[in-house]
Amino acid sequence: MPFLGQDWRSPGWRWVKTEDGWKRCEPFSPALEDGNNQLNDISHTVILTGDGEDEEIYGTEDCEFAAKKRKKDHFRDNTDSQCFYREKWIYVHKESTKERHGYCTLGEAFNRLDFSSAIQDIRRFNYVVKLLQLIAKSQLTSLSGAAQKNYFNILDKIVQKVMEDQYNPRLIKDLLQDLSSTLCILIRGVGKSELVGNVNVWICRLETILLWQQQLKNLQMNKQVNNGLTLSDLPLHMLNNILYRFSDGWDIITLGQVTPTLYMLSEDRQLWKKLCQYHFAEKQFCRHLILSEEGHIDWKLMYFALQKYYPIKEQYGDTLHFCRHCSILFWKDTGHPCTASDPNTCLMPVSPQHFIDLFKF
Repeated sequence: MPFLGQDWRSPGWRWVKTEDGWKRCEPFSPALEDGNNQLNDISHTVILTGDGEDEEIYGTEDCEFAAKKRKKDHFRDNTDSQCFYREKWIYVHKESTKERHGYCTLGEAFNRLDFSSAIQDIRRFNYVVKLLQLIAKSQLTSLSGAAQKNYFNILDKIVQKVMEDQYNPRLIKDLLQDLSSTLCILIRGVGKSELVGNVNVWICRLETILLWQQQLKNLQMNKQVNNGLTLSDLPLHMLNNILYRFSDGWDIITLGQVTPTLYMLSEDRQLWKKLCQYHFAEKQFCRHLILSEEGHIDWKLMYFALQKYYPIKEQYGDTLHFCRHCSILFWKDTGHPCTASDPNTCLMPVSPQHFIDLFKF
């Protein structure tokens, strides 16, 4: 419930507890009262299980716990309607000072930066998905309870967006595969789990991931009805120019499956050579040469062979930025309170891997 903060730095502000922690809100929002009324109207539900295995995991106490948890989550989900003052940047510090005590963690940064809104921006979608994938592979155990819930809430929004817009389902399928593999390994040793929280909660999350995977597997692409100009109507040089803009080999193969003309253009040796030269160094070519039956270098097979040994260059429409002068991590369009004379000279784009490395101690 809300309370009045007694901190001398901000006297009289009202605060409310959300999934991201305590947040400052506007003076008496009607939505807060509505949220309390809705909370009182929620009735307990009973979990129905279909098979024997689920019944072993969830007993009577688990059902009561789940009902109470849903009641709490319902209130927390309604906090979006309240007006919070939220700074969409975070100060990255790894040691205590006189002004700042403690240090910044990955979970805290994940909660503070506005990833929920970022996935609605097509320029940032791939960036956020890649970041979630890296966290799933190596940093899942370092997330706090609030950060875990925020992580899965964002993941749920991503899946729903893909189901509605059918945008880049291959990317989210790879993310869910890595996440489910990691959870299976961590949950396997009950009692020795490194995950924060009850193991049954993580089993429920794993079941949700499997459900998402099944939904994406059954996803059917809608055929767009358009009587105007289509991709097939473009001249060959324009179609070829489009293919040369791609930096991912799988995107080239996918586009080549649309029409026979695009397939012919996607098999161009020069196209795959340019792609290899963009992602890999010449020394790396010599170690993994693949020749065709005619004795020429098979650049297409070379690309996928080199991809197994060396990382490819990542391209994103927009990324997080780090200010070297202020040590602040932020989205560029939201800005941050920089004290440098020329802030643009202090900015540095942050790749997903660099984001993870910033919070390794």
